[in-house]
Amino acid sequence: MALPAHNVLILSAGRRVELVQAFQTELQARFPGAKVFATDLNPEMSAACQVADRAFQAPHVTDLDYHDFLLDLCRREGVGLVAPTIDTELLGLAQNRERFAAHGVALVISDEGLVSACRDKRVSSALFEEVGVDVPHIFDRDALEFPCFVKPYDGSRSVGAVLLPTAENLTATMLDDPKMMFLEYIDQTHKEYTVDAYYDRVGAMKCMVPRERLEVRDGEVNKGATRKHHVYDYLKDRLLKVKGARGCLTVQLFTKADGSRYAALEINPRFGGGFPLTYAAGANYPGWLIDEYLLGKEVENFDGWEADLLMLRYDAKVLVRGQA
Repeated sequence: MALPAHNVLILSAGRRVELVQAFQTELQARFPGAKVFATDLNPEMSAACQVADRAFQAPHVTDLDYHDFLLDLCRREGVGLVAPTIDTELLGLAQNRERFAAHGVALVISDEGLVSACRDKRVSSALFEEVGVDVPHIFDRDALEFPCFVKPYDGSRSVGAVLLPTAENLTATMLDDPKMMFLEYIDQTHKEYTVDAYYDRVGAMKCMVPRERLEVRDGEVNKGATRKHHVYDYLKDRLLKVKGARGCLTVQLFTKADGSRYAALEINPRFGGGFPLTYAAGANYPGWLIDEYLLGKEVENFDGWEADLLMLRYDAKVLVRGQA
């Protein structure tokens, strides 16, 4: 007898303990006894996998049998909702969304076209411009201006990103690397924001929470605060409908304190590392996903989240006994 498909699966869970816990809280409120599972390459060393109701070792996201593994797992364990968390798995999931749906499994992933655009920061810059959001200037390699910023067009979490103060800092390796793009340097007079936007099943934005990134560690926000001011006003209509959007999208941008300049860098069609602040502020994205995909409910527009809520992160531990 098949299990009821009310369980939730968090992919590549890693350190995302608070995301797993949020889904556990919201799932239990709607389906008492349902479980939140997690996958990881090494679940024994993943804190989030330890707090999940059960964890499974997954193959690498680039393995040919990765999606077969996931589908078999979902069918076997009664999973009805799957939430990805890392950039490298998004395109393959988008390509397999209908396949999973045919088996009653909802992959919360944007359309393939949008995911592809988000993976290439050159294309995502054009996407921003289409909806009227300003972006940093992208320099031609033979017409660089300094200082400038160099980064891989398909990079993630600031890996490979380098500030070039002068032409002397530029190397031949950077110039010869076809993946490197050269951007206008956004100086310290700008503030950095990550915006969590929620899009329903038909691509309509229902909520948007800007988070000021006050301190960043290893590419992830360590101190942040929710803001409902000029950034919210600037983006709320421009991002109202992003073609192919579904679930949680995170937008990164810089802005002058007075709102005189905005420069959007990238879109990530997944939960961001700082999402727990958005959830704490009252924007219940995990609960809305369960409502939409497991209960068939409509999600209403929501702007009643708490502004100026400060998050100060710290290192915590998960103890696992009996490990050799």
